[in-house]
Amino acid sequence: MRSDVALAVALAWMAPGIARGQAKPDSARRDSTAAVALVREVFAYEGGGRDPFVSLLKSGDIRPLLSDLKLVGIYYDQRYPVRSVAVLRDVTNGKRYRAKTGDVMGRLKVTQIRPREIVFTVQEFGFERQESLQLAKREETP
Repeated sequence: MRSDVALAVALAWMAPGIARGQAKPDSARRDSTAAVALVREVFAYEGGGRDPFVSLLKSGDIRPLLSDLKLVGIYYDQRYPVRSVAVLRDVTNGKRYRAKTGDVMGRLKVTQIRPREIVFTVQEFGFERQESLQLAKREETP
């Protein structure tokens, strides 16, 4: 089946020159014994996750950036810290995120939520690093 497709593509590629009746130079006639076939492989990605052939800049998978996020609040559960929730806001577009431990937002993975900060694992260029955002300091009213 694949050879039939390759043959059809090769004939379609050569057909316009033959149909116009173009004469080939003598050097081309001498090399005509070597068959030339144009074969193009078509690939479709059907795996799970992100398609590696789609640009990250167009897909939006790299958003939000850590520098664009502001930690608005943390609802910390002392009995079961895994159930804690952090509320973040993207300062560029105003979008709000509710993050729990294990959630993934673009290249950011929530590693841990503490009473006053959230810890992310940032995955960039095949490397991982830890970054954190902290709540703004409380102001005491006299």
